[in-house]
Amino acid sequence: MQSESASFFKLLVLLCLTVLCVAQDDFDFFYFVQQWPASYCDTKRSCCYPTTGKPAEDFSIHGLWPNRNDGSWPSNCKKDSSFDESEVSDLIRRMEKDWPSLSCPSSDGVRFWTHEWEKHGTCSLLNQRQYFQTALDLKQKSNLLQVLNDAGISPGDFYSLKSIKDAIEKGVGYTPFVDCNVDQSHNHQLYQVYLCVDSSSLDFIECPVFPHGGGCGSRIEFPSFSSSSHDEF
Repeated sequence: MQSESASFFKLLVLLCLTVLCVAQDDFDFFYFVQQWPASYCDTKRSCCYPTTGKPAEDFSIHGLWPNRNDGSWPSNCKKDSSFDESEVSDLIRRMEKDWPSLSCPSSDGVRFWTHEWEKHGTCSLLNQRQYFQTALDLKQKSNLLQVLNDAGISPGDFYSLKSIKDAIEKGVGYTPFVDCNVDQSHNHQLYQVYLCVDSSSLDFIECPVFPHGGGCGSRIEFPSFSSSSHDEF
């Protein structure tokens, strides 16, 4: 009787672990998140340019994040899957350009990419090369800076939140979520743009759910990153 109970208990534990693993990997769509470098830098935490040099005045990738329709998300799904730079060696130049790290101290980006892969990429059902290649291609496909420029929205001025959202929706074809920060002069700034991608990571879709918050007023600043005021960082 004790042997049967022990066997049943082991089976129950194995089943629970299996369900947990499946649930951890399960997701419904991706958030593809891009950030505006001037807004990242224009906060109390400041920023540090990458060791490869100051990034271009363009949106950069923050991450490609698996998410669920109920607002939850999986993370760190494979503890034994570490970032391997050799897997993306032919993508490094594009990653340095389109996915730079602005955190301090200055770095070559590997620490940032490692974090994104281990926390989010391991839950994506993509291998490392597919994960980073997909994000780079989505940035090129969305082309946010050009989309905004085409609508007469350029860095260095204030715009209505509605006009920014409308421009992105018209240019990309889907409704974005816009996240703002507040600078030391208490201006709301365009900080991050979320777009949603289907779980096959091939196409943009309407977001099943938006993140909480956003922190944007009705009129927000699209700060310049080319001005000398940022070169002290």
